Order: sequence, then C-alpha cells, then structure tokens
Amino acid sequence: MTTQPAPSVAPAAAVSPRLTSLSHGGGCGCKIAPGVLSQILAQSGAAGVVPPDLLVGLETADDAAVYRLNDEQALVATTDFFMPIVDDPYEFGRIAATNALSDVYAMGGKPIMALALVAMPVAQLPLEVIGAILRGGQDVCRSAGIPVAGGHTIDSVEPIYGLVAMGLVHPDRVRRNAGARPGDVLILGKPLGVGVYSAALKKEQLQDAHYREMIATTTRLNTPGPLLAELPGVHAITDVTGFGLAGHALEMARGAQLAAHIDWASVPLLPGVAKMAGEGLVTGASARNWAGYGAQVRLAPGLPATAQALACDPQTSGGLLVACAPEAAGEVLAVFAREGFEYAKVVGRLYDGYPSLSLYA
Repeated sequence: MTTQPAPSVAPAAAVSPRLTSLSHGGGCGCKIAPGVLSQILAQSGAAGVVPPDLLVGLETADDAAVYRLNDEQALVATTDFFMPIVDDPYEFGRIAATNALSDVYAMGGKPIMALALVAMPVAQLPLEVIGAILRGGQDVCRSAGIPVAGGHTIDSVEPIYGLVAMGLVHPDRVRRNAGARPGDVLILGKPLGVGVYSAALKKEQLQDAHYREMIATTTRLNTPGPLLAELPGVHAITDVTGFGLAGHALEMARGAQLAAHIDWASVPLLPGVAKMAGEGLVTGASARNWAGYGAQVRLAPGLPATAQALACDPQTSGGLLVACAPEAAGEVLAVFAREGFEYAKVVGRLYDGYPSLSLYA
C-alpha cells in the first residue's frame, strides 16, 4: 500500500507550535456565520452619518466602502484579517494579504496602499515566525505595486494577520455586488475547494500537489477586477470568500432582486476536491453557511451528494464572481485568460424572480 506524501512546508513552518494549532479556525472559514452576522448587524442600529459622497456603504453587504473624492476618483476602503489556514508563516502572510486586496479589485479599483493588522501570541511564537508572516504580506503588496505604509499590532491569544487596503476607482466604474440585470450570465474566476483543502491539511491528509494548488490559488491576486470594470457589459462583481459560492451568489441575487441559477456541472473545482468532500473532508463553516442561508437555496434533483457542501465551502482568497450581459461573456473570459486565470468559466445566469438561488445538475 502506498502512503500519501505529507504537505509541502517551508523550513520556517517546522517550528513548534504549528500555526494552525493556535487558532480555532482558519482563513475565511473564521467568518461569523451568515445567520448570526445578520442578527448582530440588526442589533447595531442605523449606519450613522451617510454623506452623499459615500457611494457604497452597508446597504448590500458589498466588498468594500467607496467614497467619491472628485469627479474622476473614488476611494475604495476595506479591511480583512483572519487566523492561519496553513502552518507556513510566509505563505500565511501571502494568503491573508492577497485576500484583503481582493475586495479592492472586486469593486473595480486599483490598490494604492495597505496598513498591516497584526495580533500575535508573542510568548508562544518565535519572533522570526511573526516576521515571516509580515514579510509574506509585504511581498504580495510589492507584487501589487503598493506599500505597506503602517499598521497596528497587539499581543493576542491567537495569531491574526490581515490588511486595511485602499484603492482608487473612477466613480463611473465602481462595480457593486448589486448591479446585475435580468439575463446576465455568471462567470467564476477561480475554482472552488479551498475549504476542503484546509480541512484535509488540518488532518494531515493533503497531498503535496494539492497543497501547491492551494497556495497557488489563494495567492493569485484578483487583478482582472479593474479591467473588467472598464467593460460596459459587466454589471456586477463580487469575490467568493467565507460564505462560499452559494452565499455570495445569493447576495448578488438579493442586491439585484433577481433569481440566480447555477449549473453545478459547469462549476470549476480544484483537483481532488470532489473526492475529498465525498470522504467527509469538509469544514464546519460549510454547515454553518448552509444553516444561515440554505432556506433560500433550491437543490435540484440529480445533484451530486457533495454539491451542497461544496457550494457552501468557505473560500479563502477566492475568485471573482462576475455578472455580465451574455454578449460580453467572451470579453470577460478573455480578460481572465490574459491575467492567467485558466479555470474561469460561465457557471450560471440571473433571471427575473424572487431573490433566491437554484443549483441544477
């Protein structure tokens, strides 16, 4: 009998304790469950002062806030942080930074700078490990052409890292998650399955090749965002993260007051994910996601048994989900291809109807 190889990790990850052992969750799977989050936000009251130049705020749970500076520029502001999804500190930093910058790209913006958010159990982690986390984030920001211009640090019981990310976009090119139109097709930029990979990694059942796929997809910057925002046929963009494809497609449907249909056979999956999910390697966040929004999702007969879990699989640094006119789909796919997103595919469509999501075989 052959044994599966252990995950590939850099030497810095060999220090004790393992990063993932210090946290109760990892990556975007740490998000508060959607149903609980809705209750919390309902208790928080009104949004307070809402100036006329605030183009995007809390209304539709969009990816970032957008504030008009002048007729040519709007500021995109967002923040994202989480606990380790991998044990390699450098790769953890890269993944967290890539994920944080994604929200700027999803609004159609180009990042201009970032601030680091760092909470670390200083007594438990060697300083060189914490330094490697920060270096990973800095290297991603360097790839995006922006500085890490400051930040904030605290001593914490769990390791947490992320960014405040800021960008610029023309006010006319802001792409919200709520702008979709009837008849639009849905295009997904990255394959699903990061949550499944992370569950396998925690149980030390992730093969080397799958670990490399995990790092590659979670550290790929969503650079098509601002290019897609220049296309008149692109009506809405969001990124698929902790609430899974189903949750973020449902947000898009709610925002546009439309019904979303997804052709499950067209949804791209990371290699080996379907098999792993069938073996029970799924995250607890997948079940929490379903509990939060499953009442608005219809699973058609004939779907694979794993479809529900994979549709709700929390994606860390996931792909862009684009709603565009059918005649613009070729241009959208061409942009993804030029930027190196070989998995990008048309996965569904939006129709007139009660805001909901249906998955078809």
